Amino acid sequence: MEAIKEWFFGLGARYNVNPIVFGAIYVGAIPFFLLSLWWIVRNYKQKKSLIFPILSASIFFVSAYLYLIVVGKNIPIWVYCFIVAVLIYGIFATIKKVKSRIR
Repeated sequence: MEAIKEWFFGLGARYNVNPIVFGAIYVGAIPFFLLSLWWIVRNYKQKKSLIFPILSASIFFVSAYLYLIVVGKNIPIWVYCFIVAVLIYGIFATIKKVKSRIR
């Protein structure tokens, strides 16, 4: 367990990213993302503008990855490809979830 911990925190130092900050942003954004989804569904049903709820959900969804991109140094290209794949999957999963809640 100690070796995994050292490896994990070593990655943070190697790429100039604090894993605790990344994790806190990632986990901390979840309730706000879910609240934004609720806001989207509510506004859709009330025929109000969806611009701000969608922007809010988008910002909370990518916040941890933005931290990684902004403060990270020498991040391997495969990490960026992984982020893009996660974002594409997340977009489709979110659209599906919102559509099911609207019905």
